[in-house]
Amino acid sequence: MAATVALGVTLTTRHLGRRRTRFGRLVRLAEAGRTLPPPSRAHARLAIRSVRWAARLFPARVACLEESTSAVLLLAAGGRGGAWRHGVATDPIRMHAWICDVHGQPVEEPDQTGEYTPVNRAGPTSKRCP
Repeated sequence: MAATVALGVTLTTRHLGRRRTRFGRLVRLAEAGRTLPPPSRAHARLAIRSVRWAARLFPARVACLEESTSAVLLLAAGGRGGAWRHGVATDPIRMHAWICDVHGQPVEEPDQTGEYTPVNRAGPTSKRCP
């Protein structure tokens, strides 16, 4: 239930306001709880899986940015944060957003996530989630 609310907040935030400021709004929302302690792997996994399940109920695009932002909101509601990352990879140029656990490892993500260089530097540090 909470994942549905978090996803609803994320999708509403995405659609409110000017189109050219959409990414910035979602980044600010995704940084909610950045001062909170990072989540355990189990908490992060549960948040991501819950959001993915809830996304099936929405007739809207839910990609990595919306999914990870909603998972951050869900984790922040439970007193955990500082886990959101977004990064860029080259050849071809592409962007991705994901959640890290307390050890700085991506959760519920494919191995290719290591190809992305994180742009934001807050929270736990590791090779893949600095």
